[in-house]
Amino acid sequence: MTEERPPAAASASLWERDTELATVTRALDVLCADRSSSGSLLVFRGEAGLGKTALLAETRRMAERRGCTVWSTRGGETLKSVPFNVVRQLLQPALVSLLPGEAREYLGDWYEIAGPALGITEPGERQPDPQSVCDGLVAAVRRLAKREWPLVLLIDDAHWADEETLRWLAAFAERLDDLSVLVLVARRPGEVGGDSARLLESVAAAAGGPVSNLSALTPDAAAGLTRATLGRHADAPFCREVWAVTGGNPYETVELLAKVQDSELEPVEARAAELRALNRAARGGGLVARLEGLGIDAVRFAWAAAILGAGISVDLVAQLAPMSLDDAVRCAELLRNARILTEPDPAGTRVDPGALEFVHPLIASAVYNSIPTAMRTALHGIAAQIVADSGLGAAEASRHLLIVHPDDDEELVEQLREAAREHLAVGAPDAARRCLERALVEPPRAEVHAHVLYELGCATLLTAPATTIGHLRTALAMPGLEGDQRLDAVVRLSQALLHNDQLEEAVRTVEAEAARHEPGPARMRLQAVQYMWEGIYAGEGTSPERSERLVELARMCSGRDNSERALLILRGFDAMTHGESAEEVVELSDRALVNGRLAPGLGWTDTEWGIELLLMLANSYAYTDRLDRAEALYTEALRTYESAHWSGGHLALAHAYVGFGHRRRGRLREAEASLRESLNLAEHVGRGLPLYWTATCNLVDTLLARGNVAEAWSIAEQYGFTPPYPSTIVLPDPRSVRGRLLLAVGRTEEGINELEAAGKAAAVRGHHNPVLVSWAVDLARALAVKDPVRAAQLAADARRHAERFGTDTAIGEALRCAAALETGQRAVRLAAQAVAYLEASPCQYEHAAARVEYGIAARSVAELNRGLALARSCGADGLVAQAREVLESGRGLR
Repeated sequence: MTEERPPAAASASLWERDTELATVTRALDVLCADRSSSGSLLVFRGEAGLGKTALLAETRRMAERRGCTVWSTRGGETLKSVPFNVVRQLLQPALVSLLPGEAREYLGDWYEIAGPALGITEPGERQPDPQSVCDGLVAAVRRLAKREWPLVLLIDDAHWADEETLRWLAAFAERLDDLSVLVLVARRPGEVGGDSARLLESVAAAAGGPVSNLSALTPDAAAGLTRATLGRHADAPFCREVWAVTGGNPYETVELLAKVQDSELEPVEARAAELRALNRAARGGGLVARLEGLGIDAVRFAWAAAILGAGISVDLVAQLAPMSLDDAVRCAELLRNARILTEPDPAGTRVDPGALEFVHPLIASAVYNSIPTAMRTALHGIAAQIVADSGLGAAEASRHLLIVHPDDDEELVEQLREAAREHLAVGAPDAARRCLERALVEPPRAEVHAHVLYELGCATLLTAPATTIGHLRTALAMPGLEGDQRLDAVVRLSQALLHNDQLEEAVRTVEAEAARHEPGPARMRLQAVQYMWEGIYAGEGTSPERSERLVELARMCSGRDNSERALLILRGFDAMTHGESAEEVVELSDRALVNGRLAPGLGWTDTEWGIELLLMLANSYAYTDRLDRAEALYTEALRTYESAHWSGGHLALAHAYVGFGHRRRGRLREAEASLRESLNLAEHVGRGLPLYWTATCNLVDTLLARGNVAEAWSIAEQYGFTPPYPSTIVLPDPRSVRGRLLLAVGRTEEGINELEAAGKAAAVRGHHNPVLVSWAVDLARALAVKDPVRAAQLAADARRHAERFGTDTAIGEALRCAAALETGQRAVRLAAQAVAYLEASPCQYEHAAARVEYGIAARSVAELNRGLALARSCGADGLVAQAREVLESGRGLR
């Protein structure tokens, strides 16, 4: 059989890689053919030694021959805890070539967000949102890539990449359609778990094709490689034994054949039995024995290099080993000759003079694991000190500090706390969490312990609320947290409980803490937080005393500080949900503003109060027909989050409420677009959260208003818009919206039952605002034939509540419902009254619907045409179709 062999210049590790190289060639053809070509992603997966690195190196050569720019990076087994390490390496060639002004120009608005993570600028004062940093890195690479076409990105040993880099890579991989770039990722199977494994799977899924799984060499290929290395006189039994001993692993085959050459072993069957001993010497324990044979100084040098992992230089190793510089130079030469260390390939990356790296990750792992445990931890401690003394910062030293043996070291605890702060400042809360968790193991002094737990709780608040709860509860039970810090810990604990769907416990937590305080600013802030959580709770009703207490507190508030302003907002929202006078709601809301604007410290990105309070304010305006003020606040939120590059849940909510504002105005096309964007963002944050329900509920409501019933049902099915409902209030009321949806698709009994449940839930909560919770008017229409007496009572109750609330929209909608239950001239009069109110309302879709219904009741062509024109401007396709059908029929019209 003919032995398959690669071109003479190719690496030995490329034997039998024709299929993979052909795939790379095709991808390069597409990349280089047209600057507008879409990007592509290739993933190569194989066990250690199967030639992943050689395949990427050959890709580099092929790409550079075609004039491509190539950037490369690789993960490191001991560097997984260093955030953004791999993506920083990847962008190094581009970044080092840019002046600071040029970098700012290329990255634009993302410079302040992504720059600190890439190490090209100092962090700002505000702690960045991790999702924003990820998006900033995606934007940064995209902008740099457009400058460098045709560009190839090579990422080796991705299984050892830090989680922050993997999060960027997964996001970047999803956005290659409009970017002409080729990305190659090489990784081992397995090796990682948790979020890193999930992110790697996301990367593989984004490739759009099957992952290329590298296989071991066949016996024929191993024979061909043996004869190419040792000569054609190597006999078949010897070649067969080479394959059997190495299992066809290309790296092990190459190393074994090098040992055969070094030992001048004759490649014949009679000497084949000696191959196993040679192979053991080239790997694992044999490698360690070979290293020890080079002398104790060489061993110490190799150990120090393994501890450093990256950035290995003779100078640094000499400090860590420790040894004289002359001895270090001699050892480096010994280890190069022994094929343990080598000089890095300078292609595509900046290499410092005298830099070294291990020949293969297998060798690095074997050397690192051979270091006695006590010695290994001690060397990491020394390495941390060297890094710190060099001025690289606590974060840079933290990967070593994480491994140091606990020893009641106060200084180490402070170093880890400082490292955590540095990690948080660049948007790496998981790295901060690791540092603080390690600080607790040290452990900290008694008077510091609560502070470390508090800092840990702050670091994990958004990423792991369940964990945060435990940390903050423990911190609050310890001595140490006092004053504003304790107050902040309690509020953050309540936020974590809220995010963990433990809203009742969140309320009890702040209520209990408030009881510990005398009347004053601290107690007032805690009371405001308590009432805020109670105000958004959708479970069983709170006592009437709660509203009465809010009334009393708000009466004493002039809006002189943010705690008082918060209480005014909460009182206004409470009054709005209960359907009290809309004028009073607006008056309370206005008092919470300063010259018509949000007060300092109550902005959309201020963390003391959170987004919930400001949305309560905006929604109070929205439901009292002050849509100009509501939309101004929604738009301000969206612009603030976009300019600050907050791209997680906050941005999703902002888009949802901008969409809600459009829906209330009757701009249904714009509402649908905003809500779909919100839902897309919410999908990345996580299903089941209140923001997810808000986006879904509003989109279903908007699609129903547009008349797209089938699409509304599809969205509801796709995104789980079904009981059980969340424990927090969602606007509009999801039970009412789902009940209307069920009626629209013809599932009448289910729809009636859902609306009945909505009514019961609203009664328990005391929510009598007929616009906020619209179950009564929809149920009245559904029962018009089956139970006209009940329907009339529901309509009368809705009108009574609407007149108490006093907005044009509420009264107009109640009159529309009443007209739908009547016939003849009474129906016409009620419909005309509904039009009069809704014409004065800012809600144009409801006005259009009232016009069409009035036109039908009065048999008026003019009114139907007015309604048709309004419906078209709103994008209410279903209403348009209804009006046109009546007009085209012409029956009884005048």
